[in-house]
Formats: sequence, structure tokens, C-alpha cells
Amino acid sequence: MLKLIASSRIHRLHPTVLRPAHDSASPLLRVLSSLGGLSRRNTDVGGRYFFCSDSGDGSDQVVDAGVKAAEESQSKASAIVPTYPRPEDYLTVLALPLIHRPLFPGFYMPIFVKDPKLLAALQESRERQAPYAGAFLLKDEPEADPSLVSGSDTDKNVYDLKGKELFNRLHEVGTLAQISSIHGDQVILIGHRRLRITEMVSEDPLTVKVDHLKDKTYNKDDDIIKATSFEVISTLRDVLKTSSLWRDHVQTYTKHIGDFTYPRLADFGAAISGANKLQCQQVLEELDVYKRLKLTLELVKKEMEISKIQESIAKAIEEKISGEQRRYLLNEQLKAIKKELGLETDDKTALTGKFRERIEPKREKCPPHILQVIDEELAKLQLLEASSSEFSVTRNYLDWLTALPWGEYSDENFDVTRAQKILDEDHYGLTDVKERILEFIAVGKLRGTSQGKIICLSGPPGVGKTSIGRSIARALNRKFFRFSVGGLADVAEIKGHRRTYIGAMPGKMVQCLKNVGTANPLVLIDEIDKLGRGHAGDPASALLELLDPEQNANFLDHYLDVPIDLSKVLFVCTANVVEMIPNPLLDRMEVVAIAGYITDEKMHIARDYLEKTTREACGIKSEQVEVTDAALLSLIENYCREAGVRNLQKHIEKIYRKIALQLVRQGETIDATIRSAQSMEPMKDKVDSDELGVDTVQKENSESVEGSDTEKVGETCDEVDMVQTGLSSEQSQSLEVAKESEEDKEIEKVLVDQSNLTDFVGKPVFHADRIYDQTPIGVVMGLAWTSMGGSTLYIETTFVEEGEGKGALQLTGQLGDVMKESAQIAHTVARAILLEKEPENRFFANSKLHLHVPVGATPKDGPSAGCTMTTSLLSLAMKKPVKKDLAMTGEVTLTGKILPIGGVKEKTIAARRSEVKTIIFPSANRRDFDELAPNVKEGLDVHFVDDYMQIFNLAFGDEQAQDIKPRV
Repeated sequence: MLKLIASSRIHRLHPTVLRPAHDSASPLLRVLSSLGGLSRRNTDVGGRYFFCSDSGDGSDQVVDAGVKAAEESQSKASAIVPTYPRPEDYLTVLALPLIHRPLFPGFYMPIFVKDPKLLAALQESRERQAPYAGAFLLKDEPEADPSLVSGSDTDKNVYDLKGKELFNRLHEVGTLAQISSIHGDQVILIGHRRLRITEMVSEDPLTVKVDHLKDKTYNKDDDIIKATSFEVISTLRDVLKTSSLWRDHVQTYTKHIGDFTYPRLADFGAAISGANKLQCQQVLEELDVYKRLKLTLELVKKEMEISKIQESIAKAIEEKISGEQRRYLLNEQLKAIKKELGLETDDKTALTGKFRERIEPKREKCPPHILQVIDEELAKLQLLEASSSEFSVTRNYLDWLTALPWGEYSDENFDVTRAQKILDEDHYGLTDVKERILEFIAVGKLRGTSQGKIICLSGPPGVGKTSIGRSIARALNRKFFRFSVGGLADVAEIKGHRRTYIGAMPGKMVQCLKNVGTANPLVLIDEIDKLGRGHAGDPASALLELLDPEQNANFLDHYLDVPIDLSKVLFVCTANVVEMIPNPLLDRMEVVAIAGYITDEKMHIARDYLEKTTREACGIKSEQVEVTDAALLSLIENYCREAGVRNLQKHIEKIYRKIALQLVRQGETIDATIRSAQSMEPMKDKVDSDELGVDTVQKENSESVEGSDTEKVGETCDEVDMVQTGLSSEQSQSLEVAKESEEDKEIEKVLVDQSNLTDFVGKPVFHADRIYDQTPIGVVMGLAWTSMGGSTLYIETTFVEEGEGKGALQLTGQLGDVMKESAQIAHTVARAILLEKEPENRFFANSKLHLHVPVGATPKDGPSAGCTMTTSLLSLAMKKPVKKDLAMTGEVTLTGKILPIGGVKEKTIAARRSEVKTIIFPSANRRDFDELAPNVKEGLDVHFVDDYMQIFNLAFGDEQAQDIKPRV
């Protein structure tokens, strides 16, 4: 929806309630978005109008944007006040006179109310949830010329008008305006729909009856209307080329527009034009869409003529400035002549030349305000003495200014297939993250350019949040820079130090741009949920400017003290616990949750990534070791149940280190045997020479080899060796073993199987979560989310004692406050259900019960065990166990309603690990379950329930008699 705020006489207002377009495929929106090829800027725009999130006009359904705006920013002055009655229900409203311009539907306008009674009435209306008034343009006095009356005189005359006199001076058609906020005598109005005054109700303050006007019906496919609207847009495009004021209006508008229609196009053109108030009032009064478009077209055509006159004036002034350019050229030539003649010998001139050479290739792309600062600093450097402290400060400042990549961007990769391949090469799974990056690439390809984004990857440790950042940078062909803000307590690390301090340095972002050499890198901000806060400021608040898409186009570093455009930077933040991130900072980020890996995914990661990397790091060849699938599966389930794979990588490294040690020891044993055998050969030669004259034999053998049978020669040598050598039998055996070991040394293989896994990693850390094959009476299996990913949780209830009026419930198991309250609610619900099922059963009224949640040393909290506790209590009361292989989770209310829970994926994985066949989830979590991978849902009988009685029938009733739907 369109929303603008008019402000020509008051302070500049910030557009704090913004919402992006919902229908980016609208043809008109695409045309208007292409006006002037605008880039993103800071939305703190001065001028006549500002924009907000949502509103309606007379021809469309009115949307109460106040509720949504309050959700986004409850403390902002420009937020729309939530009103529950619809705007069309207000037929009697306070009449507010507008002096300068009419208020169009969907636009903000600040006015000053000097009448105390009227101001009190507005305040009272706003406090009783009826913040609407009628805004009507004031007619000019018949004898006065509007062009000759000053603004102050007009204001004074309006404040004197009361009752009937004021009523007669108001135009008949106005706008229903919502009172957004009141600050002193300043009232912020939001236009909603057109009104027509029918009669006056009261005079002080002036109250009138109104009729709500709607646009006349029109054919959206009418060629004349289309042609007129396109001519309006074409004229707007031409004006944008010359008018910076309009460019600011349309730039901001195109980022926050909703569904674009022809009536709104007409309103928009008339509202931001420089037409006088009577012409704007004529557009406001016109209900025929085609006629309204024609009126708007006339106004924007006039603006086009004014822009041409402005352009001619600017051209004349530019010609006067060309003399300065000529002077600059002559100075450059003079410097070149001096350099050729050797007249420049001082260090300052050489240093200045160095900085000029560095900035010269970037001069065309460098923003003008940066060039101005650089030129001023270079001129100051020439006047300073090299020995002064100010000289070194200025030199360092220029060094940073000229080293930054002003306007230099790396060529991005818009090939979705190539990016998908790169992401899959580095990481298995992480479908949500990869899909988001591919969407980013696809949007950039369609637009021809990409904008920066702020993405926050949240999840448990070891799921690949940090490592995926480098892969994303490689897939996008962007430079990568990472810095961690964990424990950061100094704002200067983000915003830089003031240059007045000794040893001052720019902030991390400026250092990043200098290191990577491009203005569109991928910056990974690690551990953003662990920001510190100390005496040096609050870094979380400093990051608000850095991570705000509407502000980082003009990021101001304290050291550089010039605006830096970070709108093209892709920020990727990582966090373990999203709740630890301050809400204002979290609101600026797009959170992508990474729940963790299931067993199958861990198997793929271990086999395809971790094992390969670890084997290469340890210098082991693939043919030297074999780790079976059974060993990996046992390692994952019994040693590494965490959601991430960091611990799994440590265990695989531990296995390969032990294998490396084993291979080295075997190699040393073989080498020692070979050396021992080699030392025996000289002894053998000596014995042969002394006793048998083996020299003669060897000579004869060598002669006979040339022309005789080699087999005979071999037999002869063997006989000589066996009969006449002086070696012992043990020495002969050692020699044979050494030869065999030397031959088999290259094919030695170590096998790691489930049977010998404990030799490498020790005894299992985790054991089966399942305590009971068949849960007894009073025991029910629940499902819990943990930092490890998820686990089964038993709720045990037992009978303590019985006595008249001794009904009580004792709780143990390190339960938190929320879980204790859930137990009390479950006790109440169970009593009500038992009273309904068995009215004569006084079990809960006369029995003291003990509810325990193992394991006792583990703290537990949360509301999702409510239905499990209720089932456990009823099982004990009815002396009936629940069905086998059944697990459940869900928060229960006092009326028996089942509310949604979190961690569906982790709880489902925990149920599969414990071989649970039937799971009960709240109906509201059906969408979360449907998003799980098919291999996670395979073989599970899942029921979604809204009321506890459905759980009661599933847990205790006859399965054939159940009429519970849906079932997956």
C-alpha cells in the first residue's frame, strides 16, 4: 500500500515503519522500479514527503496497518496506532483544517493544532481507540490572492476560525485520517480514504458527518487508461533524470510500495508534484480514475517543464565552473614539469604523489564527497612539517582513505548450477541455507545486480555455520572476511577510534574492505549471540547501523569520518541461541535455522568429508585402513549424539591417530627385522668362504648360468646352502620372515570394525535412552529437545499414601518453574478427565502422588511435557498402562487443549533412535513435520491432536474404535 508523509515545515521524520513489497511481479511496479536505475540509499530523506508501511484508499480494502506496525516497532513515534473498528465505521469525525495541501490516502502529514479544545478532543479520541479525524483543505478567502498571502498570515487566520465560519471555509471533499501520534501541538495524520462532508454536528470543536467515497468502477484492461498511466510513468522517468528531489521520493517509494493500482498512481503523482493546493484538491475530488490520471499527467508534465528550466540554469553555472578545471589542469602540468626538471625533492611531494597515483584509477568510481576529503587532506599535508605529530596522523588517514576499494566490485557468479555444485562439494545437507543462497543468486541474475543482505545462521555447535560462510563466498565468487564478536565489549572494534587518540585505528569493517580489496565481500560475523558489554560502550547497539539495510549505505566509521557504502556487502552472522541476540539487532537479520544432522546425514558427512580430510591430514593412504559402516554407525549413536559433527570429527581424528601409531610401529618392527637379516649375510659369506671355497662355486655358477639350465644351478646353490653353511635354523627362519615382511610392507591394512572400536575410542559415552521395553502403570515416554539434538524423556508417577482429603502431588527431577506449573495443570486436567470417565473414582482426591522425571541430575524445563504428565497420572489412577512404543509431546491447557511445541525434527529423531513406532504431536506442528526428510518420517505412525481426549483414546482406548484423524 502507498504511504507518504508530507513535511515541509517541521523536523525531518524517519521512516520507521516500513514493509517491503508483496507483489514484486506487478507490471506497474516493475516499470516504476526501473525509473532512473536507482540504487539503495539511506532512507533518512528530507523533503516534502516520507513513506510508511500500509494504508488504503477509497477504492480498495482498508488494511489496519497499525497492528502490524506496532509489532515491528512498538516504541516508534510514526507507528500507526492499532484500531479495532474499521475506518468505514466512522461516520462522524472531528474536522481538521489543512492550510497548504490536501492529504492524500496512504500519506503521512504533520499538522499543528493550536486550539486547546481540538487538541484535547484528538487526544481523547486516540485514547479511546478511535483515532480518526477528517482532514479537509481550507478554501482561500474570496478577496485574498493566495499567491500574495504569507504563510504566517495564513496560519494566524486559520487559528482564529471557529464553528460555522470554519465549516464554510472547508472544501467538501477531504480525507479520513488516522491520528498516528501527538507530540505537543504537533499531530501526525495518516490518510486512509476519501470523505465528503454532509452536515455539521457541533461547532467547538468542529464535528461533521461524512460519507465515505469510493472510486468509480473502471476497466483495468482499458487501453486508454493503460496508455495514460504509462505516459505518467514515462514522464516520471524523464523527470527523474533531472530532478534529484523526485529521485529520492520514487527511490524510497519503490522499495516500500505494496500492490500498485491506477488510482494510487494518480494519487502518488499528484501528491509529490509541486502543483498548488487547488490543483491537488481537484485530483482528490475526482472519483473517475481516468480523469484523475489525466489531471495527474498534466501536473507531472508541468514538473517536466520546470525540470528543463532547472537543467538549463545548472548548465549555465557549470560553464562558469569550467575555469576552475582549466586551472587544475595547468597545475598538474606544472607539477609534471617540475618533476622532469628534478625540482621536487622533498618527501611530502613524493608522498602526495603516491596517494594521488593510488586514488587516480578509482577517481571515476569514487564518490565526490570522498574525493573532496582526500584533496583537502592532501593540501593540508603539503602545509605540515614532516616532524609534527599532525603530519603522521594526516599521512595515516590518507593511507586508509586511498587504500579502500571505492566503487570496485568483484564479478559475481550468477550461475545457479555452478553455485549448487560448489555448495554440495563442501557441505552435505543444509538444504535451507543452500536454497536461500541460490535464491539470492537468482534474484541478482534477474535484476542484473545484487544487493547486500543480512543472514543469520542459528543452530547448535558443530553444524557447519562458520564453514558454510566460506563456501557461500566461493559459490558467489566474492571475497571472504571473517571476524568474531564473541566477548567483544568495545564499540571502537566496530566503529573505529577517533583520530585524536594515539594509535587510533578504523573499525573491523574498514579493515575488511582494505584486506579484501572489493566493496562487495561476504563478511562472516561469528558468535553474534555472545556480544559483551563494558565501560567502552555497547557493541550490539553499534552493530545496528552496520546490519541495518536502510542505514549501512552510509555507514560512518569514527576514524574515517566519511560515509561508506556497505549496501552491497553480504553479511552472514552465526549464533547458537537466537534468544541471546538483542531484539532490535535480531529484527534486522533474516534467520535461517539449522536444526542439526540426523544419523544418515552424519554417516554421509563422516564418509565423504571428515574421513577423507582426516586421512590426508594424518598421511595415511586409503588402502592402508578400512573403517566399516557398522563402526561409523556405532561411533555416531554411542559416542557422538550431538546435533553437530565437531565431536564426530574429533573421534575420527582419534581413530586415525591410533591407526597412524599402529602403522608406524609395524613399520619399525619390519625395518628392525630387515636390518637384523642384513647383518647376518656377511657372516654367511664368511662361513662359505672358509669351509667350502664358495668363491670358486659362485664363479662356476655364474659361468654355467650363461649356457646351462638355471634350475640345476638353483638346486646346486640350495644344496650348498643347506649342507655346508654354519647358520643356525633360527637365523634362517628370521631371514625368511624378513623377506616376506619386506614384500608385504606396502599392503598392510588396518580394519576398524564395531568389535574393536573400543580399542580406538574407549567405552561408549551414551547408552540407550529407552529404560522400559513396555512402560508400566504410571510411566509414559515423552520427547524433549536438548542441546544434543533431542532425547526421550520418561514421566514416572507412583502412589505414596492414601487418606481422606490427602490428595497432593510431589515433584522431583530438577524441574524448572515452567515444568512445575505444567505438572500442576496436568494434575488438574487428569482429575477432571477421571471425574468424567469414572465419577465414583476418588483416587486424586484421597491420594498423595509422587511424580519424577529421570535423569535427576539433568535440569529440565519447558511446557511440552504437559500431555505426557497428564497421561502418566491417568495411567496410575486407572491402573492401566499406555500402549507399547508410544511417545508424545505437547503443552496442555486447563481446558485440555494441546498447544504447539518446538524441536519437531530433534524429537522425531530421538523417537526413531529409541525405536518408537507411534508419536503424538500437536496439530499445529503438522507443517513442521511435513517439512522433514522422507527418511526421517519413514516407518513412524504419527498422530496430530488438538484436544487431550484424542490422546486419551490413543493411549488407553481400543485402536479399532479410534476415530482419530489425521494419521500419517
